[in-house]
Amino acid sequence: MKGLISKSPHIENILSGKKTWEIRGSNTKIRGEIALIKSGSGTVVGSCHLVDVIGPIGVDDLVRNIDKHCVPLENFAAVFGGYKKIYVWVLNKASRLQEPINYEHPLGAVIWVNLKE
Repeated sequence: MKGLISKSPHIENILSGKKTWEIRGSNTKIRGEIALIKSGSGTVVGSCHLVDVIGPIGVDDLVRNIDKHCVPLENFAAVFGGYKKIYVWVLNKASRLQEPINYEHPLGAVIWVNLKE
């Protein structure tokens, strides 16, 4: 299973079901159930389904869909400023694990981790 690494507060917003758009600077062909990893924690904290990718999109699309990605307008530059292109990874069916599961983080992994079932 693939594990997606995400920072706070984004990971908590995904797990709560508020955040259904994960914004990234690249496309992905991965679909289906994925694990959710809280960046810097060394733990898998939940799972969700990656169902689609939209993009590249423009800043206007981000402004119109703040409710889906949960990034306030005043934080756009800090969060999205480094992206040459902006892609939406559409998520659903998020669920939090009752107890986080430790995993061994491979050197250099910043977006995905290959996890054992």
